[in-house]
Amino acid sequence: MFSGIIEEVGTVSSYDGDTLVINASKVLEDLEISESIMVAGACLTVVSIDEHSSSFTVDTVPETRSRTNFSELTSGEKVNLERSLKYGDRVGGHMVQGHVDGVGRIRSIIEDGNSKVIVIEATENIIENVVEKGFITIDGTSLTVVDRNDDSFSVAIIPFTFDHTTLQYRHEGSAVNLEADVTAKYVANLIAPYIADLKSNE
Repeated sequence: MFSGIIEEVGTVSSYDGDTLVINASKVLEDLEISESIMVAGACLTVVSIDEHSSSFTVDTVPETRSRTNFSELTSGEKVNLERSLKYGDRVGGHMVQGHVDGVGRIRSIIEDGNSKVIVIEATENIIENVVEKGFITIDGTSLTVVDRNDDSFSVAIIPFTFDHTTLQYRHEGSAVNLEADVTAKYVANLIAPYIADLKSNE
């Protein structure tokens, strides 16, 4: 489990489609093999650590690759990193699973005073679980939804978040990993049978 508060922006050292090697510093302080770490929003397992090269390695599987933007990862790419939560610590974002729902595309980035409003296109299965003023995770970053319509939603980014995450490297058309708030997904799943019954009785 994670909070969506990014600890560090790491750099992809290599990725062959299966094995992903990332250079980092802060997250390596107490990272251990077999622990979970969130990479660009995806919860992955650390399989090796190389202190000499200041890097760690994770494996990716077809399910992860099919739901994320990892197919676009190349050497030198920047990725958001967060170690798993510890019980008893403060949680500054929201409860993030690291289970990416799918990939969205940035439609626009607009200056709004000292912030940036980013509009992201997403598929119906993601949009239906997005709630205005609710939580959304973008590339692992916990953000608040400003507005939502049938095929997109928007978030407002403060300067600190922009400068300390991979959002600073994104542009119109960029693919981003999205995870809707797990609470919204559970509620939607619970009421789905009742909605289906209502529709069948219309």
